[in-house]
Amino acid sequence: MTNETGSIDQSTDERRILSMMRKVLSAVARDTAPQSGRRSALSEDTVRDIKDCMYVISMREQELARLHGKSHRLRPGFIDQPKKSKVVSLDPLHTEPKSTSEDT
Repeated sequence: MTNETGSIDQSTDERRILSMMRKVLSAVARDTAPQSGRRSALSEDTVRDIKDCMYVISMREQELARLHGKSHRLRPGFIDQPKKSKVVSLDPLHTEPKSTSEDT
């Protein structure tokens, strides 16, 4: 990928690679998850290595987010989900002038 100056945007490529690695490792863990009562197809060392890789990916994603001033805690939300914050206007309240009997 290139940015406005035509140079390679390494952080975008890195984020894409990290995302792909996370998806592949998650798919491997999901596809090899043992059925109830059965033994895992993966050794304990391999399971630990996958967990370690996921941890390293997560830490790097957080670091990249901080470097770019983005929050790494973004979560998808639903339209009907109640908001945890409220917007309050700091502008003074605008009121209509009171009508007097002289105005009529």
